[in-house]
Amino acid sequence: MKDFKAFLMRGNVVELAIAVVVGVAFGAVITAFVRDLITPLISIPGKANFASLHFTVNGSTFFYGDFINYVVAFVILAAVIFFAVVRPLSKLVARRQAEAAPTTKTCEHCTSTIPVAARVCSFCTRDVAV
Repeated sequence: MKDFKAFLMRGNVVELAIAVVVGVAFGAVITAFVRDLITPLISIPGKANFASLHFTVNGSTFFYGDFINYVVAFVILAAVIFFAVVRPLSKLVARRQAEAAPTTKTCEHCTSTIPVAARVCSFCTRDVAV
């Protein structure tokens, strides 16, 4: 039981739980945004609410309009996540990798440390690969 409590109280488990709760709440906000604001803007004339769109086959009713609302909400949510999280994080990682690029290399002849741009080793005076 002590190990289980330690597992639950680790930082990454708690952070993940918080992220899930915030993600669900954000998804609900995006769904309401699509249902209440976006759908009326792109609506079919006379149909301001896609959720009421349906067709019937053999007495079974299929609400395809509600599906359209959820697809639009998903696309908007994916776009927000991409442009607000994925793209900035990718740029940050690329910047850190560029900053961490090595400034020296090892001479293959004498194993001395020389600058990356060096064409001739300053220790053994032999040509090195660039």
